Amino acid sequence: MIVLVAAVMFAVPWWVLVAAPTGRSGTLYRVGTGVCVVGFVGLPVAMFFGHGPPQLDSAAIVGDVLLGVLWVVFVWSVIGSVVRGGLSVAGVKGVRATRGVAVAVAVVSVVLTAYGVFEARRVPQVRTVDVAIPGLADGLDGLRVVVLTDTHFAALDREDWSREVVDVVNAQRPDVVGLAGDLVDGSVEKRRDQVAPLADVQAPLGRFYITGNHEYLDDAQSWIDYMASLGWQPLHNAHRTVDRDGDRLVVAGIDDPTADVPGHGPDLPAALAGADPALPVVLLAHQPKQVADSSAAGVELQISGHTHGGQIWPFHYLVRLDQPVVAGLSRHANGTQLYTSRGTGYWGPPMRVFAPSEITVLVLHPQR
Repeated sequence: MIVLVAAVMFAVPWWVLVAAPTGRSGTLYRVGTGVCVVGFVGLPVAMFFGHGPPQLDSAAIVGDVLLGVLWVVFVWSVIGSVVRGGLSVAGVKGVRATRGVAVAVAVVSVVLTAYGVFEARRVPQVRTVDVAIPGLADGLDGLRVVVLTDTHFAALDREDWSREVVDVVNAQRPDVVGLAGDLVDGSVEKRRDQVAPLADVQAPLGRFYITGNHEYLDDAQSWIDYMASLGWQPLHNAHRTVDRDGDRLVVAGIDDPTADVPGHGPDLPAALAGADPALPVVLLAHQPKQVADSSAAGVELQISGHTHGGQIWPFHYLVRLDQPVVAGLSRHANGTQLYTSRGTGYWGPPMRVFAPSEITVLVLHPQR
């Protein structure tokens, strides 16, 4: 099935950009076909050596870049095919039209690839969202919760980027900072330098961290321990009560549903055990679909990531098949609200197209 999908993703651009405009002859046809064949063979090889057992960072970079470029070119080749069909119906036919569509697809793909790389690699913009919380004490009005998620520190070294993110976070004057999972791709040994700047995040009422699905691709417990060594409080199916001048709020966290380590896995009852039921709960849960359990438990606000907002358009349509929300603030059963961040970093392809990253400031207010 994977081979079939890959074949289609290479075949469509091959036809739109190579075969159709060249009439399947000439130097451009031979070179273009050769590039497609090399890509079709090279992509799975690079992904295996980069993300499979060898774990070679150089291969991961090559594979991730190829995957991102392929997705952009494939999507716009499909759009180009639709446009070409419309032109044909309108009576605009011939080699000139075919070549015009090919040039347009190539130009758009190059521009969006460059834009996507810039968008992914820059320090995220700050997004501020006001959230009304039932039962929130007046003394906590204006409480600032800064959300980071899906930083995905990986093969491309982003230590400087990490330090810049910390500077932006601290500039928001957060009371609480939550990191909602998918911190890294890789081991503590390989990624610790990129994560280390997070020790400088300042939040007087607490810095909280939960695991996402990607921690469980390596050694989640090692990352829990490392984040604790940086002064963060891992919420491994646990909660803490934050207090400002006697007014209190419960901050809880649960594991990702993909956890396959003994003693791990989401357990909301355990996370809330012993919490004062009169206090509102802000829950860190990596995947938006965990909101079903949050709603059943009467959680006031769930904070999630995981979706990346789709990361590279129009992938968000596929994300929506698995998750109830792709991005933003939404309301669910029993009055539970869900904030889904588009993520602070990116996974795999170092690209974001029409799905900008974010550092989120949730400003909490009592519900009037």
